[in-house]
Amino acid sequence: MSHTIAVIRGDGIGPEITDATLAVLEAMDLGLRYEFVEAGMGALESQGSLLPEPTMEAIRRHRVALKGPLTTPVGEGFSSINVELRKRFDLYANVRPAISFPNTKARYDGIDIITVRENTEGAYGSEGQTLSPDGEQAQSLIRTSRRGCERIVRYAFDMARKIGRRKVTAVHKANIMKTTSGLFLKVAREVAQEYPDIAMNEMIVDNCCMQLVMRPEQFDVIVTTNLFGDIISDLCAGLVGGLGLAPGANIGTDAAIFEAVHGSAPDIAGKGIANPCALLLGAAQMLGHLGREDQARRLRAAIVATLEAKDNLTPDLGGGGSTESFGRAIAARV
Repeated sequence: MSHTIAVIRGDGIGPEITDATLAVLEAMDLGLRYEFVEAGMGALESQGSLLPEPTMEAIRRHRVALKGPLTTPVGEGFSSINVELRKRFDLYANVRPAISFPNTKARYDGIDIITVRENTEGAYGSEGQTLSPDGEQAQSLIRTSRRGCERIVRYAFDMARKIGRRKVTAVHKANIMKTTSGLFLKVAREVAQEYPDIAMNEMIVDNCCMQLVMRPEQFDVIVTTNLFGDIISDLCAGLVGGLGLAPGANIGTDAAIFEAVHGSAPDIAGKGIANPCALLLGAAQMLGHLGREDQARRLRAAIVATLEAKDNLTPDLGGGGSTESFGRAIAARV
């Protein structure tokens, strides 16, 4: 079965890693079709909007998008284009796997942790932000709903059951944030009762960060709120070698966007040295979402084999290859 994907090549290094990723997907002969649309600075320059309506319509129509990193202008427009996309399409689940790969600069081996982060509520809601006239006091409203808590926790447990995971850790700060984080923890406990085959444990967020550094092997699936999930997922990326190996899926009922979670890296844009693995791993998540899990495993296996062979690795991985040559090496193994 063929699928059409909305593709946003992105800003900075985005076009380079997107082209490398699409070349690998083409080598897999999956029958995918692409509609190229714009967002970010490129869209602002060519269409006068950071998120043009044709781009939004393409995502609505195809329900799946592959997105390179975007640059949000400072001092104008949205607080974040990524946050705006999550709001507009209600992409409530952010799924960030952190998996150990060979021949990286990681300090740990055997890491296999998935962070499931609530993506639309909490501290990133941007509600009630005020700054006093004298600039001395600032405040922002944190809003958490039972519906938001329930659907993200249920997503984590359903995902764990589907892929054979055995433990979900609910991360919170209910000892201090007794209403917002307290509601999340209460709902997590209620939902966990419906999954007797999966263990749930609770962990305060500061202890979780310490435990991730000291004994990361104890974690399987982590589910948490928006701000905590943003921090924890990057911490987990640090355990496996950095954001160059960190993909992300943004999942909603009617649409899903898959991405590299790192930024547009304008300092190295155009130099041909960006690591395409994060976006390639995001593409693997996309294939799984499309019901093509066998092809997703095939793609991940090709990435692992290329890393093991140290074949044309990019400089961040200790090699002398380029974005294009590294992509070709992966394509040759799929």
